[in-house]
Amino acid sequence: MTDRTILVVGTYDTKDDELTYIAEVIHGQGGGVLTMDVSVLGDPSSPTDISKHDVAGEGGHSIAEAIDSGDENVAMQIMATGASRLAARLHREGKVHGVIVLGGTMGTDLALDLCSALPIGVPKYIVSTVSFSPLIPPDRLPADVQMILWAGGLYGLNSVCRAALSQAAGAVLGAARAVEPPAFDRPLIGMTSFGKTVLRYMVALKPALEARGFEVAVFHATGMGGRAFESLAADGAFAAVMDFAPQEVGNHLMGSSISAGADRLTHAGLNGIPQLVAPGCYDLVDFVGWQPAPPALEGQEVHAHNRLLSSVLLDAGQRRAVARAICAKLADATGPVTFLLPLRGCNEWDREGAPLADAEGLDAFIAEIRTVCPANVQLVELDCHINDPEFAEAALRILDGWIGDGTVAVPR
Repeated sequence: MTDRTILVVGTYDTKDDELTYIAEVIHGQGGGVLTMDVSVLGDPSSPTDISKHDVAGEGGHSIAEAIDSGDENVAMQIMATGASRLAARLHREGKVHGVIVLGGTMGTDLALDLCSALPIGVPKYIVSTVSFSPLIPPDRLPADVQMILWAGGLYGLNSVCRAALSQAAGAVLGAARAVEPPAFDRPLIGMTSFGKTVLRYMVALKPALEARGFEVAVFHATGMGGRAFESLAADGAFAAVMDFAPQEVGNHLMGSSISAGADRLTHAGLNGIPQLVAPGCYDLVDFVGWQPAPPALEGQEVHAHNRLLSSVLLDAGQRRAVARAICAKLADATGPVTFLLPLRGCNEWDREGAPLADAEGLDAFIAEIRTVCPANVQLVELDCHINDPEFAEAALRILDGWIGDGTVAVPR
């Protein structure tokens, strides 16, 4: 008997030895294995549990069609579609409890799609020759994926690559045994924020929301946090959201690599989830601190947060552009949206007299929001700073109104 089963995925025509070794390690630790072949041209030395023909068929094509395309990228995307659908179904049916995918650039491309098809809480491990590489765009990384470099293993087994493969095999099995998936036994409110030195509303809001019977998850909106937030919103996991730090919208707009993707600030609205939105840190664009600022922001004032992260202070025109981008996304919402607009500033550094205070820039943003706020969004202006108690109190009043009229379900 085995307690957890791991889906082992790769191109068995070229990486049979390595994939078989991973399966042996998992079996040796008492775990179960399902094998999936995503090859196109060749065949494994022995049949896998899920054949390449099964994978291609799930992707809506045949292996012959993939080969006849004459394009390895097209062929691998056929396999990626099929592998993703199969992995998601196997998990829903309780047949697999984690996944490990092995590959070079082709296999990693497929692995990112496959892992993205699985919900948060399912252990996902990618063993790749390009782990941690700038080849991998942040917006393709699943929120809770784990990666390890496939060092020294491009062609055949050796002691160097066995170290990486065995670590990954043990890690995914251990994670599948230890993980406590999200319970969703209480209505969940998703909130975005930054550290308490910049935005502080979560300190007051979290206990107040928990006292009302909600579970609260606060997401650090530095790219991957926003990805996790959007992933759960896409799955309909939230009873309501307090998206008070949508700065990643500006990051993406201005070309920063610290991005949650083009779909940031969209999934809650598309799923009809009630949204409370505020422009926390709208005036800053984060970028990788050890790299140059994005070209569009060269020459502008920079605040170095630490050796990893720096922020550029946006000018008035750029702030207007951020306001338009935010409002354009909210215009597509199918559920109720309230936009809270603090008139005295939106992060601790922009208070009057603080180092990044810019009254002209704040006025420009406020004026643009007033002009372009879509008809489906209720605009509530607050004569306070986002970190003042009045901001959190206003958010709670609106949520309580939604609870009272049935917009947000009352926690049991």
